Amino acid sequence: MTKFIFVAGGVMSGIGKGVATASIGKILESKGFNVTAIKIDPYINLDAGTMNPIEHGEVFVTDDGMECDQDIGNYERFLNKDIPKINYMTTGLIYETVIRKERNLEYGGKCVEVVPHIPEEVIRRIKKASKLAKADFTIIEIGGTVGEYQNILFLEAARMLKSSNPKDVLFVLVSYLPIPNKIGEMKTKPTQYAVRTVNSAGIQPDIILCRSEVPIDDRRKEKLSVFCNIRPEMIISAPDVDSIYEVPINFEKDNLGDKILKMFGMRKKKYDMQDWRKLSNMIKNLKKEVKIGIVGKYFSTGDFVLSDSYISVIESIKHASWFLKVKPIIHWINAEEYESASGRTKLDELKKLDGIIIPGGFGERGVEGKIKTVEFARKNKIPFLGLCYGLQIACIEYARNIAGLKEANSTEINRNTKYPVIDIMPEQKKNLEDSNYGATMRLGAYPALIKKRTLAWRAYKTPAISERHRHRWEVNPDYIEMFEKNGLIFSGKSPNGKLMEIIELSPKDHPFFIATQFHPELKSRPLAPHPLFRDFIKAAIAKNKK
Repeated sequence: MTKFIFVAGGVMSGIGKGVATASIGKILESKGFNVTAIKIDPYINLDAGTMNPIEHGEVFVTDDGMECDQDIGNYERFLNKDIPKINYMTTGLIYETVIRKERNLEYGGKCVEVVPHIPEEVIRRIKKASKLAKADFTIIEIGGTVGEYQNILFLEAARMLKSSNPKDVLFVLVSYLPIPNKIGEMKTKPTQYAVRTVNSAGIQPDIILCRSEVPIDDRRKEKLSVFCNIRPEMIISAPDVDSIYEVPINFEKDNLGDKILKMFGMRKKKYDMQDWRKLSNMIKNLKKEVKIGIVGKYFSTGDFVLSDSYISVIESIKHASWFLKVKPIIHWINAEEYESASGRTKLDELKKLDGIIIPGGFGERGVEGKIKTVEFARKNKIPFLGLCYGLQIACIEYARNIAGLKEANSTEINRNTKYPVIDIMPEQKKNLEDSNYGATMRLGAYPALIKKRTLAWRAYKTPAISERHRHRWEVNPDYIEMFEKNGLIFSGKSPNGKLMEIIELSPKDHPFFIATQFHPELKSRPLAPHPLFRDFIKAAIAKNKK
């Protein structure tokens, strides 16, 4: 029977519940068990697709087309497996399902209530995901922080599941222990209150993962043990680390995996984390650097940089760099800085970079700065990788500056452009007319065919690929012939030849210039970097050496 581990957060958000969940899964998987992971988001949104990336972080897309929280990406990277849409749920999705079932008389005339019917639907989805994955362990991360009003129903679902299956459910609290500068002492009181809040929901944590700047000491463990009704050995240290891929190794220093198995009355089948340990050790000892610029607009929240907007891109850069034994140094570049007359002189700063990436995005803000960036990278032979919107920007730049169509643009930016080299997909036009935005893009995995003797072929080494999409606009078929006559290579196309998936320049004209309509970053893994990112970093290293 599947064992369930619920993971919730205490004190504050953003302390690494998703990485903790993925790390627990990695540890249990290394001991020979089949593991899956589920994310519950306490939002009324049906999915993450309509959420602002500055507010919520990156929107991750699964193979089967679910727009979901970035933690699903962490699960995939740590467990090295695709996570399906059933493994992601929101408050809005749960309520919509219950209301639809009520309208269909699936409750047999009962008065449908928030409790028990909402928690029961949560449990139904958890069990369905577990069954589909044939999981020995299902780890369920509850988003947000205990004590928030919107989390109550999910905690109730956890309580109900444990009540009916007491030997098959564990509860893990990931809590933060601050060290105020003026006091200089690690404080346990916020975590004590978090545990009492969980207790008020009818749940006693079995394990506390103690997040802090430094490892927790025995004195703090003793205090938490006394006031939180938990054995000291079940209080696990979770200090800050340089790489998230160190987290499973850190947890195993406290034998977290064996403790979980013991609580469930189970024995490990095997143990193998050698590749993971080798990766972790190698990361710490890298000396050579490669400088990569990410040119975008979803960076700032107030006075702070929000790297979560592009978390999969960042991780893909790391995976490829580590594979090639170099340390990536990432530079955040706001495209809007290049749009003014004075900003054009700042473009020379890009020469210090070894490679430039323009990631996905929407809307017109910063677009002219991105076009200037592509032009600079093309003319100065700086390795370039465009992702989704990055391909569209590259096509606009090429049409303007090589094909001579100075007013070329995307209809997303200028609906009345004279040369709409990027246009909306026909089936998407009605969605926009009806203001139907949620989950209506081209989403999930689609096949593509690769042209031989191209950069794409050299990277993939296969005639057919499958990659994940999230977009509405495409290269306008009316301009394909024009682009090709002017030297742009379409090295990846949909099987019917109508949709352009990859563009590139000949190595004779540029050392590495390639862009994709899909999001290759969504399929990169720590021990298996994406081939396009790998070859991009390889080109960046070559420029660095020159």
